[in-house]
Amino acid sequence: MRNTILVLVAIALLGAGVAWYATRPAPLPAEATAGLTGDAASGEAVFWAAGCASCHAAPGAEGEARLVLAGGHRLVSDFGTFVAPNISPGPAGIGGWSLAEFASALTRGVSPEGQHYYPAFPYGSYALMEVQDIADLKAFMDTLPASDAANQPHELGFPFTIRAGLGLWKALAIEEGWTLNGELTPEEERGRYLSEALAHCGECHTPRSAIGAMDRGLWMAGAPNPSGDGRIPGLTPDELDWSAEDIAYYLETGFTPDFDSVGGTMSSVVRNLSNLPPEDLQAIALYVKALYPVE
Repeated sequence: MRNTILVLVAIALLGAGVAWYATRPAPLPAEATAGLTGDAASGEAVFWAAGCASCHAAPGAEGEARLVLAGGHRLVSDFGTFVAPNISPGPAGIGGWSLAEFASALTRGVSPEGQHYYPAFPYGSYALMEVQDIADLKAFMDTLPASDAANQPHELGFPFTIRAGLGLWKALAIEEGWTLNGELTPEEERGRYLSEALAHCGECHTPRSAIGAMDRGLWMAGAPNPSGDGRIPGLTPDELDWSAEDIAYYLETGFTPDFDSVGGTMSSVVRNLSNLPPEDLQAIALYVKALYPVE
């Protein structure tokens, strides 16, 4: 009996070790960014498309103040409230990060200290970013004003305070690759990159499973608002009948075909996307029109 117990304990320890190894933080290999030089002018477009200011500018910031990435924005979810950190280029932010560390955070959800980030940071979508765009983004962010604002702690209950469990979550919840596939035009491919990777539209417009994984079978079909206030609308053909021109105009101006105006958190998204060139807004619109219908 004693030998049986010892064997079971050994198997349990071995299993725990394998699970820990399989779900440990895995930074992006350093060679992925080796030799890259970022261009700040190109990085500005990436910055607006990726929506960095929406979460990391101080709450209520307007105009030029949205470029001070002091953090403090609160993201309410079923798992607790996450507070966006300071990502300005000063000592209190990410001023000391290398490009490799920045790329690992964006695409792998791994901090420079080797910890998992919580998926309120949409690294599952940013994983599709081109590495040159990441280098350009960092070059632009390095030109922004520094802030000395201290990071605020997340408001989470047990067991969500245990970051080690995020390795298992990543393995179960993050699917690699594009969601919209098939024969796409170059404009639709550009729209897919802008929508699925940079603007991470699916993070809000797609419903989630019990563990918080995006349900790709209902991609962009609409989802409950995490704050509990209403529903985030669907963008699939059965939900949205706007023309591509209507969608592009909405993303540029915030005005709908029904003479209404954007509201809620989408107003911040429009403020970001309105900085993109018209051809990018048209590409996003064409991507939306190519989405699969949901039965």
